[in-house]
Amino acid sequence: MFEFKKTSHLLKRRMLIRCLVAAITVMILFGALGARLWYLQVVRYEGLAAQADQNRIAVLPLPPRRGEVLDRNGEVIARNYRDYTLTVTPAYVDRDLETLLDELSAVVYLSPRDQRLFLQAVAQGSRYRPQLLRKNLNEVEASWFAAQSYRFPGVNLEARWVREYPQNETAAHVIGYVGRISSADEERLEEEGRLGNYRGTSVIGKKGIELTWEEKLHGQTGLEEVEVTASGRPVRVLNRIEPVAGHDLRLSLDLGLQRLAEELFTGYRGALVALEPATGEVLAFVSSPSFDPNLFIDGIDSESWRKLNESEDRPLINRPLFGTYPIGSTYKPFVALAALEMGKRDPKERIYDPGYFEFGGQRFRNAGGASYGHTDMHRAIVVSSDTYFYSLGPEIGVDNLHDFSQQFGFGQITGIDLDGERKGILPSREWKRKHYADPEQRQWYAGETVSVAVGQGYNSFTLLQLAQATSVLANDGVYMTPHLVTSLIDPETNEVESLVHEPTHTIDLKPEHLEVIKNAMVDVTQSGTARAAFRDTPYQAAGKTGTAQVFSLRGAKYKAEDVDERLRDHALFMAYAPAENPQIALALLVENAGWGATVAAPMARQIFDYWLLDRHTKL
Repeated sequence: MFEFKKTSHLLKRRMLIRCLVAAITVMILFGALGARLWYLQVVRYEGLAAQADQNRIAVLPLPPRRGEVLDRNGEVIARNYRDYTLTVTPAYVDRDLETLLDELSAVVYLSPRDQRLFLQAVAQGSRYRPQLLRKNLNEVEASWFAAQSYRFPGVNLEARWVREYPQNETAAHVIGYVGRISSADEERLEEEGRLGNYRGTSVIGKKGIELTWEEKLHGQTGLEEVEVTASGRPVRVLNRIEPVAGHDLRLSLDLGLQRLAEELFTGYRGALVALEPATGEVLAFVSSPSFDPNLFIDGIDSESWRKLNESEDRPLINRPLFGTYPIGSTYKPFVALAALEMGKRDPKERIYDPGYFEFGGQRFRNAGGASYGHTDMHRAIVVSSDTYFYSLGPEIGVDNLHDFSQQFGFGQITGIDLDGERKGILPSREWKRKHYADPEQRQWYAGETVSVAVGQGYNSFTLLQLAQATSVLANDGVYMTPHLVTSLIDPETNEVESLVHEPTHTIDLKPEHLEVIKNAMVDVTQSGTARAAFRDTPYQAAGKTGTAQVFSLRGAKYKAEDVDERLRDHALFMAYAPAENPQIALALLVENAGWGATVAAPMARQIFDYWLLDRHTKL
């Protein structure tokens, strides 16, 4: 009996200990749970609440409307329109993608190409990143999908701004184009601290004004905070910061003049730049042939790219800005002016022109084999005597000619507000020393200056440089930087900010020397090489024809019909009008077209007629 009571007491004691241990364990566990709750609810409240909001709230970028681009008369060169797109976020889709595409095709049309590109993008990208499935949905298609959207979680209908170039090929090398943002673009934007402003934007300026004025055109991205479900479907808008549209740009370009100039180049390759001498405004800027910038907006297709890129005519090259050429006799007025300013030649001094110039045992011939007899500076410019200018070259010297000509912009970056401008070559002894590695080739020979003095030899300039130099000459040596954008229009207030351009520098030229050159250039159009093109004009123009050799005949007589078409001489013309009060200056080059007097000068005549006589009746 005693043993039984003792055993019972031990069992109760053990049970009590067990209950006590269990109670302590429970209290510890509840204490730990309470501490954890306190830690989460009090200590970590702000951080966890923010995370919860992030899971509940989606911050969506609102891309701004890109600024429009207008010509000087308000005609639209680049604009935007709204269209709809379908995007898919694969992570939120509740079925396999092939099934989704099949079911979605019953609601909106999806081409095989749309589906192929979408599946490729999904395979290469994140499942949580929206991928474009279909663009350019019309209003009917958008409404059909909107009515059925509940059936397709992860598929979103979005409105977007799309760039459009209503002028198509007209002024394409000026406006350039936008294209999809590349990884290189993203890296550059990140380095510049501007990547955040491109969230939600898929395109960026790639060429032309679209590139150089990108920052003003793009605008400011807005934000929208949206409450979403677990599947990512929006419930309500919590907060919205409106995007700010980009600035509209007004250009100095006149589309009427631009169209005329481009029509004149139909069937030709070449370039033309027309400027207003007093301001430096670009009135026309032609690169022929051209291209349609609309092809690049959403990514150019392979066939169109192949045609443009492999074309023998190189339509994608911006000829006035990137192409460099010898400018032939259009260089002569500047060489003559250099000789006057340096006191190397009296304008009334006459030299005998037998049709050639002998120097260092070599004979340099006049173009076409012409001989002009006793010739002074005025007559030499009017009839374009090569011999007269051959003789000037060694007298002036290449370095002196280099220093004088660079003041007009030859061999220099002009600073125009377009991308891709080339410097070209304005030769000098220093240039040759740096350009060649062979010690013999690095030496400058006096005979080389003979060719340089007639715009040949090492000379290689852009058409923009020739147009700029002509404009500076017309403006009596006042250098105005050529530019296209004249004003910015604020998208919210419509206030116009005019851009003020001051002279970069003024070349110190004696008025009597300018008068000699300008009078001779007037006579070029009255009785000289361009007289046929400017017969019976009600205004007086001043100009100079030019023919530039493409390759050396090594002394043989030039016959265009015996030379491959693309090796024939280039035709050039530079001019300004009216001579007494210049309102327009231009330079143009027609590739492989022969004599400047027969091809290029007539084009200039029509440009001047439009600008000085016809444009007011066509506005």
